[in-house]
Amino acid sequence: MSAARDRVADAVQTLRRGGLVAFPTETVYGLGADATSVAALRRLYAVKGRPADHPVIVHLPARSTVDATVGPWGAPLTSPARALAAACWPGPLTLVLRRGPAVLDEVTGGADTVGLRVPDQTVAQRLLTSFGDGVAAPSANRFGQVSPTTAAHVRADLGGDVDVVLDGGPCRVGVESTIVDCSEDTPVVLRLGGLPRERLRSILGFLPAVRDDGSRAAPGTRASHYAPRAHVVVAAADDAAARAVTLVTAGRRVGVLAAAPPAGLPAEIEQLAAPRDVDEFAHELFSLLRRADDDGLDVLVVVPPPATGVGAAVVDRLVRAAAASSTPGHTR
Repeated sequence: MSAARDRVADAVQTLRRGGLVAFPTETVYGLGADATSVAALRRLYAVKGRPADHPVIVHLPARSTVDATVGPWGAPLTSPARALAAACWPGPLTLVLRRGPAVLDEVTGGADTVGLRVPDQTVAQRLLTSFGDGVAAPSANRFGQVSPTTAAHVRADLGGDVDVVLDGGPCRVGVESTIVDCSEDTPVVLRLGGLPRERLRSILGFLPAVRDDGSRAAPGTRASHYAPRAHVVVAAADDAAARAVTLVTAGRRVGVLAAAPPAGLPAEIEQLAAPRDVDEFAHELFSLLRRADDDGLDVLVVVPPPATGVGAAVVDRLVRAAAASSTPGHTR
């Protein structure tokens, strides 16, 4: 047995003992716990610092049919849910369904629905298939902070609070899954993510509405979230340079992140590596927010990409990070 398979086997045993395992997905790293264990779930919430009414997503192994994959976790499968699962699983899509009778309140935050996902990542699927049941897994970081896209991020955030960290390299997509509520007749997007709405339209035949204001409980939908210690300022391309110069003049240490960095910035303003396109922006976003903290920046001025495709999720994360920056008590 290879060292990688040994590591997965250790992780499976850790989950069965009620431990916590961080593992890679195509979106971000998840912090996994046995979704059938009250004790494991309570430890998961404690380590995250996550409010008890904030649901977690159950990650499932890919099986031969949609019904076999969902199993006892969610029912009934509406026609839109079945179409989306058939087209997009494994992949960066979470479906919210009516919860099965045995699903724990600690998974759902007490709601009558449950979020289910089948990740498209080799290490994750080895873990889930070997474990053979659902793994509850929010992002592997403290609640409200920047999501991790490498194993190093997980270790830096959680340290000894996580029992096993499976290293699958950098996450391919870089932003969390799209959450679609299919518990009613008409699907609604609760969180923009790695699966663009345009793809949902191609499957459903219509563009589902977005209801990501937190009126329906879903991970990552609080007004302030995804926050580095540095303050995040979202600026238009023609205003970014002026905003940055004003902040530097006021004595702040400032960086700028933009696909096309503004010309003529003073040398004391740090220019973070410019993403080449919207997919790279998504892939690098959380690493760049962490870079702002590592470099000791007080403020990061960001010119967002166009809000189309996965760019819509990038804009969402930036807006929530900026809202967190304006919250009283935010550090730096």
